Amino acid sequence: MRLFMAAYFGFIFAVALGASLILTPLMIRLARRLHWLDQPSPRRTHTQPTPRLGGVPLAFAFLLTLALTLALPRTDDKELARVVGLMLGVAIVAVVGFFDDVRELKPLPLFAMQFGVAIIAIVSGVRILEIPNPFGGAAIFLPEWLGIAFTIFWIVGMMNTVNFLDGLDGLVGGVALIAGAVLFLHTYKLEQYSIALLPLALMGATLGVLVFNFPPAKIFLGSGAYVLGLALAVLSIIGGAKVATALLVLAIPILDVAWQIFQRVRAGKSPFAADRGHLHHRLYDMRLSPRKIVLLYYSLTALFGALALWLPSPAYKLIALVIIGGGAVAVLARLRHQ
Repeated sequence: MRLFMAAYFGFIFAVALGASLILTPLMIRLARRLHWLDQPSPRRTHTQPTPRLGGVPLAFAFLLTLALTLALPRTDDKELARVVGLMLGVAIVAVVGFFDDVRELKPLPLFAMQFGVAIIAIVSGVRILEIPNPFGGAAIFLPEWLGIAFTIFWIVGMMNTVNFLDGLDGLVGGVALIAGAVLFLHTYKLEQYSIALLPLALMGATLGVLVFNFPPAKIFLGSGAYVLGLALAVLSIIGGAKVATALLVLAIPILDVAWQIFQRVRAGKSPFAADRGHLHHRLYDMRLSPRKIVLLYYSLTALFGALALWLPSPAYKLIALVIIGGGAVAVLARLRHQ
């Protein structure tokens, strides 16, 4: 049985990776032929027109692989509905994201898309029903309305956090790949094998695009960042209490976004206004190469992911989050004055 599961895990990863590796260069050629290119600008780090449609092969490879898992036996009779809800959400994000990459949509349609896929996830059974008690004991169950509100906030927040992180070649893809690996290992450790296949599929699809997105990028992820944000948000909810794990793994980008929103609101600006205040932009302006910045993010994400897997209880994870948060705020505040 274990040998069969290992083979099937390998098959799922290989299908996702193979589909992504085949589709991404095809999308690069199509985007160049149709001039669907991201032009260089002062706020961007690239110097050559580059296709933005990396989200299309990512989403297609992920959806194709998820479809192969639909017929598997499951221990939870509600799990299939959640997977179908995730697939529908990813498909919607991919379609809307395609038009955003080609036409650059206004913020309102993008927020409507984010809110809509969050509602689809909730209707399909993806909900934050409880939060772990950091001081031990039984979990804290949430009223239904509060659980729904938290779920919407988490999904929309994750989609925007991952999108804001997409400022350097290979940054989002690598961070999401590591986060997916942590979620896979966490779920596998809980022996939730049918759920463990989902982050594994995401890893394969992401790695295939990352091969072409690593600096210097041949294609940008574009609105594929929304796909990754949605997938990570949903996968961190289903199959166990893994939101705390995702918070710890993605602590740096989450804290960076929260800090930038705070600074923009304090300055009387829109919290979603584009600028070069994010940590990766600050490091780039300090003359660090994109490759070094990306590898630094990878290292920190892997370190925090290892902590999330190793720490035995929510209390320890909360302590780690507080320490990391304090350090991150101190660094961001110092960089702001340089």
